Amino acid sequence: MGNRHKFTGKKVTEEILSDNRYLLLILMDAERAWSYAMQLKQEANTEPRKRFHLLSRLRKAVKHAEELERLCESNRVDAKTKLEAQAYMAYLTGMLRFEHQEWKAAMEAFNKCKTIYEKLANAFTEEQAVLYNQRVEEISPNIRYCAYNIGDQSAMNELMQMRLRSGGTEGLLAEKLEALITQTRAKQAATMSEVEWRGRTVPVKIDKVRIFLLGLADNEAAIVQAENEETKERLFESLLSECRDAIQAVREDLKPDQKQREHSLEGDSGKVSNIQYLHSYLTYIKLSTAIKRNESMAKSLQKALLQQQRSEEDGKRTARPQDLIRLYDIILQNLVELTQLPGLEEDKNFQKEIGLKTLVYKAYRCFFIAQSYVLVKKWSEALVLYERVLKYAGEVQSGAGAFTNSLKELPDVQDLITQVNAEKYSLQAAAILDANDNHETESPSQVKDGKPLSERFETFCLDPSLVSKQVSLVHFPPGFQPIPCKPLFFDLALNHVAFPPLEDKVEQKAKSGLTGYIKGIFGFKS
Repeated sequence: MGNRHKFTGKKVTEEILSDNRYLLLILMDAERAWSYAMQLKQEANTEPRKRFHLLSRLRKAVKHAEELERLCESNRVDAKTKLEAQAYMAYLTGMLRFEHQEWKAAMEAFNKCKTIYEKLANAFTEEQAVLYNQRVEEISPNIRYCAYNIGDQSAMNELMQMRLRSGGTEGLLAEKLEALITQTRAKQAATMSEVEWRGRTVPVKIDKVRIFLLGLADNEAAIVQAENEETKERLFESLLSECRDAIQAVREDLKPDQKQREHSLEGDSGKVSNIQYLHSYLTYIKLSTAIKRNESMAKSLQKALLQQQRSEEDGKRTARPQDLIRLYDIILQNLVELTQLPGLEEDKNFQKEIGLKTLVYKAYRCFFIAQSYVLVKKWSEALVLYERVLKYAGEVQSGAGAFTNSLKELPDVQDLITQVNAEKYSLQAAAILDANDNHETESPSQVKDGKPLSERFETFCLDPSLVSKQVSLVHFPPGFQPIPCKPLFFDLALNHVAFPPLEDKVEQKAKSGLTGYIKGIFGFKS
């Protein structure tokens, strides 16, 4: 490609095609253009001008793919590589036509790519077939989407089923599928003018609310058909998000309506307006959906509690009753908000129904609080809570006569009563055994008397403080103890002793003078 001072591009031609790495050069150019186009696609959500650059990069990727396909027509390339190059070219062409919304051309290109990959999957081993089949699955939603835009209405149902099975599409199709669903519901919403709830019909004039109410049944059905908890949780969040948007749209129209009611002097002040009643209906849907989501999470946690022993052996974090208590607290708070919805304060049947649901969830909440007390061996508190569970369950059974249908979706109270009765007997047995163990272990030798270890070597005592940081080994500083004093000797007879005279033994002092001094120098003695 030239020298250190100048770049001189060289084209890959069939004549120099002596190594397969020459093909990789063209492939990398195509992949670089495609990957940059995918980056621009994400950025184009907030910067629409980048869509022009996106289309330019896709055209560049198609150009490199055409060059790759042309080189692969050489006799030096095997049949498998030729087919893969043709499929790659068809895929990138379909992507470009898809972005240009040329549905027929895009569908033809995707079908060609799918056909080639299916043939390659049948021609090679199972390990290689897995990769080709995966590519076929990625292309199929794009083909269905193009078919729907051409006019095939049955493709919409297939797209919805794919979205449900895979837990949400990804890549190029994800945003377009969501927009397609919204567009389809918008067409149906043109025929919807009113909605009925609890015996009252209210007009629906806001398009966003119409679209949401039309898709409500489909979303609820999709949640029921979800294959795993992750998909179900995602669908719950999507439904709640749409519901919040609809409530916000109603709330904006509700503000001027409230001002008009404040200046109104009509006598029927107890009856809420249509827009206020619609707001209450959407809030009811939101709170009910939140309750169903938390109940679904509670069921999955209960299953985890049943498998707690196996999870402990694996060393993983296990579910705890406290997690369930938190969920039921949120559910009870949502039920309280339901009773305060405007327009439903005087609906006795609604209030009684919510009251029965509150008793059901209170019973389950008390049950798991009792379970948490059992774990810390607070037997009396747990037993009292079990009795409270039976009380709540009895109230539900006695008052559920006319509300049996509305309580079918709730957890079964009879199963809870059976479980509580079994837990009570187990609890009483555990409390008796624990009391006996405490009585047997409580002996004088095990009662700590406060003495340090150095003073009780001869006595066995279970002292947990010996392995702590504040172990008591000796008294420090040690106390004072009496010891014998060192004896003192006094000489009492010294004052009464008479010493003998020593004058006769003491020499007289020599005379002093010059003669004596000289004699002293020379050592002469007298």
